[in-house]
Amino acid sequence: MDAGGHTDDIGAGVDGQGWSNTRAWVEKTLGEGERIRAVVPLRGGWTSRMRRLDIEGQGEPRSLVLRSFVRPFFVKHAQGLLTREADMLRFLAETSVPVADFHGVDALAEHCDHPSLLMSWLPGRVRLDGDEDVPRRTGLLARQLVDIHGLFVPTRTRPRTYQAWTAADRVRLPEGTLRPELWQRAVDVIHRPPPPYRPCFLHRDFHPGNVLFTGHGADLAVTGVVDWVETSWGPADLDVAHCSTALALLHGVDTGMRLADDYSAVGGALDGDPGAHLYWRLLDALAFAPDAEKVAGPWRELGRHDLTPVTLTHRLEDYLQALLTRYG
Repeated sequence: MDAGGHTDDIGAGVDGQGWSNTRAWVEKTLGEGERIRAVVPLRGGWTSRMRRLDIEGQGEPRSLVLRSFVRPFFVKHAQGLLTREADMLRFLAETSVPVADFHGVDALAEHCDHPSLLMSWLPGRVRLDGDEDVPRRTGLLARQLVDIHGLFVPTRTRPRTYQAWTAADRVRLPEGTLRPELWQRAVDVIHRPPPPYRPCFLHRDFHPGNVLFTGHGADLAVTGVVDWVETSWGPADLDVAHCSTALALLHGVDTGMRLADDYSAVGGALDGDPGAHLYWRLLDALAFAPDAEKVAGPWRELGRHDLTPVTLTHRLEDYLQALLTRYG
């Protein structure tokens, strides 16, 4: 997430969403003599309201991040989502995956104004620009996914089985598409039952908007992977599919098609059956139909004003064609 352009007063009503109870809860988690100096809204998310809390006191200044669900749908499901993320942050703290430190959770808003999770601030920023670093970023995303999928997860701590985000009868075609037969071919692929797979630990919402980077060129590095509310147990192909779709929409078909090759090149194992791999790729891509507006809004907040509904629909159609040509 990127910081917004202003710092809020820390009184009640910050962001216009209510704050006093949440502030009191956060302050109880702080060390002796510490206080919240400033609150900075973070941009780039659509499921929750994100804030950076700058803390000062007797020791070195530090920052925390507060995730709060304020939209009714996510408030309704907050207990499962925030509890899952809290559990995953605790688990991942013992691994090499760069994640925030867990500080506290109030998933039922028993103390806060809204269901909330408190965690440490990570260095780096989301990088969605289409500069010369895109190929290197894609390679780093692939390597990070391999590390995530290779984690050993004891049976008792495994997350839920993945959930599909669309189905053949739920796909919405773009109005006025000139390639209805292309869409029908793609929908026909996911109409069949899911192929068998070898399960592993999934982020499940891994894409460039949930990865933080620092540096440029040879110094480019991943410094954080965020947003673990959808963590699941399922096929590695599905995580690769989700990130690939996002890359295709952000940077074009070639980049979206490259990720799977980069993933395999650094040791990742995808389904060797092209038809099975195609199923997972299309299952994800079709969930973005018809115009990927659900993700386009946050992306535009982060500066990608070129990502209009028309542009994204055309890129999605071109991506479907590339998938069917290569794997179909």
